[in-house]
Parts: sequence; structure tokens; C-alpha cells
Amino acid sequence: MIVISPAKRLAANKSDSLLEATIPVFKKEADHLAEQLAKLSTEELSSMMKVSESIAELNANRFRNWNKNDAVEKRAIFQFEGDVFKHLGANDLNEDQIQYMNNNLRILSGIYGLLKPSDEMNPYRLEMGTRHNFSGSVSLYEFWGNKIAKELSDELGNAYLFNLASEEYFSSVSKFLNSEKIINFRFLTLSNGKAKVVGVIAKRARGEMAKYLIQNKVAANEGIEKFSALGFEFKEFKDNCYTFISS
Repeated sequence: MIVISPAKRLAANKSDSLLEATIPVFKKEADHLAEQLAKLSTEELSSMMKVSESIAELNANRFRNWNKNDAVEKRAIFQFEGDVFKHLGANDLNEDQIQYMNNNLRILSGIYGLLKPSDEMNPYRLEMGTRHNFSGSVSLYEFWGNKIAKELSDELGNAYLFNLASEEYFSSVSKFLNSEKIINFRFLTLSNGKAKVVGVIAKRARGEMAKYLIQNKVAANEGIEKFSALGFEFKEFKDNCYTFISS
């Protein structure tokens, strides 16, 4: 199983993929959160989400019209448009690869908890690190508790979990999972003789790695070191973490 984070940017175009739409496993929880958020003013949303008034207004309307969404594309994997998703390139995968992706990739979500690529998703923006009184919980982390991790564990069984999500999102499940089965990734860029994580480049690399794992149907902890997209080269595998470096 591969896990990634969602993106803030959403696409407006429909994919011609034949992937059949499905219902999110935590749709009830998402509807409940949206109902609570719909009661907040634009100003309150702006303060809570730490976004501009225009972005807050857009999302206030989304929450108030939840499940009345008339977007031409409802499937999650084709809605997200950030760097990870652009480099994963779901629209460029063949139908066999898309089915493999749907079975083996999950998107962590602040409002939906966990999304399959095929899940119908209402447009939204809500970061996992958001703090607010959600039904008595002080944050989304507390609201979700171990629910997301339990669902992931049930789907995983004894398989490996390839973590390509950000720390903000993966911390919502990491402490509840078997760490021995989690494979992490680190993408370093050489700059002025020093190797460091460059956010934008690392996001692109996570998308490319997700695509690599899907196209090669990587299910075991082997073959990953052959990854070479974006000029990255394998550096080391230590403490269940693959480190790649590029210049």
C-alpha cells in the first residue's frame, strides 16, 4: 500500500478514465465535519484555516453546499492537482495500472480521513493539522484518533506500507501502525555542497516514486533502489528509510 497527502489545488477537467467511482469509507464522518464547518463564518474559517478571505469564502460555500457538488469530475485522484499528483500522472497510466493504483494507493485527508483514488469527493480544503472544536475534539488529529490507521491496517494485512505522505498527514496514523512494515522515503538535493530537502522538489519526487511503485507493481522491499526519476540516485537504505539524492 502507498499513502500520499492531498493537494490544495483542485482540477476542473474530467478524466476519460473508465475507473468506476466509489463511496469513501468515512463519508459519514466527512459529512459530519462539513456540517459543522458550514456553520462558521467566512472570517472564522479564514482565521481557523490561516488562509485569505477569498479562499475562506470559496470553502465556506463548499461546506454550505456539501453533497450538492456539480463538479464534472468527482473521483479524488483526478481532482487533486498539486506537485505530487502532477508527477504521479494518473491520467497517463493505462487502465491496468489505474486499477493497480486504485487497489494499492490511498490519499490521507483531513475531512475524508482516507480516500481511494476512485472515491467520490466533494471539493474542499482542510489541512490535517487544523485545530478547532470538532465534536469536542481539539483538532482533526484527535477527531480521527486511530480510525484512519485501523482502516489502513485492515486493508494492509501483513503487506508493506510505502509512506510518501508529508509529516503533517502521516503523523495522523504513524503511532498506531506497525513501524516494522513502514517504508519511508527521503529525497535530498545537493546545493552549495550540502544535501538538504527542498520542499517543491521533494513533492515532485514523491509523485514520481508513487508512479514508479505503481508502474512496476512493487509490493516488496526490493527494486526500489533502481528509481532514477528527476535525476535522483539511490544513496542508502537505513532504519527502514530509502534516501535518494540529486544534484
